[in-house]
Amino acid sequence: MPRLFAIIMLMLIPLGSLAAPVNYNLQADRSEVGFIYALSGAQNRGSMPVRTARIVIDLDDFSKSSADVTVDVSRARTGLIFATEALKAASVLDARAHPTIRFQSTAIRPNNPGNLSQGGQIDGMLTIRGVTRPVTLNAAVFRQAGTAEGDLSQLSFRISGAVKRSDFGATGYSDLVDDTINLDIAARVIRGQ
Repeated sequence: MPRLFAIIMLMLIPLGSLAAPVNYNLQADRSEVGFIYALSGAQNRGSMPVRTARIVIDLDDFSKSSADVTVDVSRARTGLIFATEALKAASVLDARAHPTIRFQSTAIRPNNPGNLSQGGQIDGMLTIRGVTRPVTLNAAVFRQAGTAEGDLSQLSFRISGAVKRSDFGATGYSDLVDDTINLDIAARVIRGQ
């Protein structure tokens, strides 16, 4: 009788309460941490590879998800060799003293919890040049192209936002490069084992 009672009780528990946050692994070769900057008024694009990423997603309650991502400043690329070297210089990102940029989420607020592709905001702490400041980024989550409907084992994120480099002490070359840097990040993840 106790076993029958246990089975009945398990049937009464909503399935969502059995789910738990899941670790997802970044597909670094299919992801790009991109940024857009204006050099002498002309828009240019750069990128930095991800060094480490810890991504936890709760598909039943996206607000319980989290991200902790570290980007490798020393391997940044701007498409222009002189701009890449200026970016890594002590007066800008100071790659020698601060070889990474880190983002740690503090809150995730989906626009529509039932449809994550409608986007939302990710609040977090961004550390650049050893200076940590709060930021809010916009994000949307999608199934990766080629996956079956309902297959959430592989997801794509589109993340955007803007930061002022002067807020982090990256003030070098202000006569040539605008203060506002726009983020354009495409990240792909696969469910961990």
